[in-house]
Amino acid sequence: MPVVSRHEDEIDWHEVDPDIGSIDRRKLSHAVDLIQSRQTAAQLCVIRHGRLVIERSFGCDPQALFWIFSASKPYVAMLVHLLADRGAFSLDDAISAHWPQFAANGKHAITIRQVLQHRSALSASGTALGDLSSLTHWRRSVRRMERARPRWTPGEVPAYLPLGYGFILGELVQRVTGRPVAEALEKELLRPLGARDTFLGLPRAQWRRHVPIRASRSRDLLVQLIANRSSTRRAVIPAGGISCTASDLARFYFMLLRSGRYAGRHIMSAAAVKEARVPSNESELDRTARLYIRWAQGFQLGGPRVDPGSVSSFGRLSSPSAFGHNGSNCCIGWADPDRDLVFAYLTNRLSTRKEGATHLASVADAVISSCL
Repeated sequence: MPVVSRHEDEIDWHEVDPDIGSIDRRKLSHAVDLIQSRQTAAQLCVIRHGRLVIERSFGCDPQALFWIFSASKPYVAMLVHLLADRGAFSLDDAISAHWPQFAANGKHAITIRQVLQHRSALSASGTALGDLSSLTHWRRSVRRMERARPRWTPGEVPAYLPLGYGFILGELVQRVTGRPVAEALEKELLRPLGARDTFLGLPRAQWRRHVPIRASRSRDLLVQLIANRSSTRRAVIPAGGISCTASDLARFYFMLLRSGRYAGRHIMSAAAVKEARVPSNESELDRTARLYIRWAQGFQLGGPRVDPGSVSSFGRLSSPSAFGHNGSNCCIGWADPDRDLVFAYLTNRLSTRKEGATHLASVADAVISSCL
């Protein structure tokens, strides 16, 4: 019988002996070795059966805040699911029903669900450089999404939307609730969850805690420069701009693993969490990422890849029911219902897609293989 915390929806935040958490100590130490050998700033937090199996920092303070890139996306996605569950809108509503200007240039029929699934037929709001130059300007980014044109028929194919995803869903939230998306996220999810170290837009007072991004190749130096600016960290960028600790990211996924409950509180309904995890594709090539990614409705999913030559950042051993999100192959968070396991691993190193994904997968597999 697995050992659980006193309340099934509450984490015992005191690190326990791995044996108590049904973890093989030797195999778990291999994950630590892999992280240490990389010699970069990192945090790892693993929870099993409601027990904190490991919470470690490498080359940084335990309270250091990492910029988690696209591992941010599930936060705004779950906020949208929460509001839909409350009746603020239907996921099958057209975005333009709540935001009329979005209908321009053939986007009138794109639904909220299609955006969540990365099936909106949008891969960018123009050029990638234009998206980056508008990154810290909300109104400018929103206007770019209003002018954007679909590249395919909406709903036809999966096509990852890197930055526009957050501006579309964030603007939807603001128009429906009347509150800025960062304020809505804080009120509806972060504060009830007790996630005091998670920020969509880093406050000035927290700047001293930020971890700078480090690029390992020249082509990523522009991203390093942009991501390390205080103006970027302070900006509201729902698709990629959350700053947090690994333990706070793990807390978020543990709440989802417990069907929307945490420490006796109903943060969101079990139905909303279940809906977010419904697969939206199985063996389709993502037209933007050029990878066979299993998408849900706000998450990437685990399990074996269709193309054996590619590496899933969830790990070779990941369960098909595992759900989470990779962030530029340097940060990741996921939960595995089959193993009652939560994994949050944050680093500050940008590298090639293959090197980064392989490393994330290796650490994940070391943790997964340690589960007894």
